[in-house]
Amino acid sequence: MGKPGFYEFFCGGGMARAGLGEDWDCLFANDIDAKKALSYAANWGDGALRVEDIHKLAPKGLPGRADLAWASFPCQDLSLAGAGAGLGGARSGAFWGFRTLMEALGKEGRAPRLIVLENVIGALTSKAGEDFQEICRALHRLGYGFGALTIDAAHFLPQSRPRLFVVAAQADLAIPPPLVCPTPRPSFASAALLRAKAALAPDIAAAWRWWVLPEPPRANLRLADLIEAAPSDVAWHSRAQTEAMIAILSKGSQAKVAAARAKNGVEIGALYRRTRPDGAGGRRMRAEARFDGLAGCLRTPGGGSSRQFLLWIEGRKTRSRLLSAREAARLMGLPESYRLPRRYNEAYHLIGDGVVVPAVRFLSENLLRPLLAAQDGVLLAAAQ
Repeated sequence: MGKPGFYEFFCGGGMARAGLGEDWDCLFANDIDAKKALSYAANWGDGALRVEDIHKLAPKGLPGRADLAWASFPCQDLSLAGAGAGLGGARSGAFWGFRTLMEALGKEGRAPRLIVLENVIGALTSKAGEDFQEICRALHRLGYGFGALTIDAAHFLPQSRPRLFVVAAQADLAIPPPLVCPTPRPSFASAALLRAKAALAPDIAAAWRWWVLPEPPRANLRLADLIEAAPSDVAWHSRAQTEAMIAILSKGSQAKVAAARAKNGVEIGALYRRTRPDGAGGRRMRAEARFDGLAGCLRTPGGGSSRQFLLWIEGRKTRSRLLSAREAARLMGLPESYRLPRRYNEAYHLIGDGVVVPAVRFLSENLLRPLLAAQDGVLLAAAQ
């Protein structure tokens, strides 16, 4: 039998594809962003790639029948740092284009056996939970049973990046008992997820499944392990620039810097700036720092967040600079061979919008592949 096949929607630079790996066959990939598509083509070729608005896609453009449809749909309108437009927003509303396409495939008898939706944790609470309920309702109406998991990149890499993964299987798919359980596994069910599930309407909740994953591994890397000695795309700040960033640190972060300075040797931390209300009708810049071996969540600039900086402290000497593009790629689990855009801003944007590679691999090896392998006479997708 051949490899299971997948469609990769909102593919960006192909990080879901990187995580699924050689055990899967990509039948079709799609993104609306031409610059991201260039990176996808540079790393994976353009044979399966189509650059188009998902609302304009039709089943005739998708080859074969996929075993999996992966959709890391835009998060901007669902993010806690965004404007709160939710699934009605111009960006995150692309989910409805995906849903319509899945419905059309189903009418042709080509509905994917599995669907995975990946997004920010804010999707659970957007519009007071209404958006998450709408996502679940859409999957239910498409004929899928579903469940959700919250998986943090920190299980695999030195980055704090919790994300929501909704895994849906066709309702008539026989689920092996070891892959489901009556209660959630604490490692993959945040308090927000528990509340969101409890708030589902009874008919939707009846289609819910608590998926089983093994306990996550312990990450054996720290931020300092991924730092480039001499990055080519970023430079160290001047002393004045570094002091200006230290000056806007919160009191808690200033205490962390003081503690790092009191230690012997080199301490490497992550710093990120945020624009927040000042209590007087305006907004001001604040900064947070951490020295726990983790970077903060990589984000694209906008919505009150910023790119991350490194703090290099050695006694009383403190230096700072932006995180390099290659360092950011490493924090997402991309291999050194992955080709990044030459322009720093484009590379950082591509990475910040991506999905963590080892998290995808973990999900594939422990849930997606076993779900397919368990089926009698499973139909493995093949391009027409």
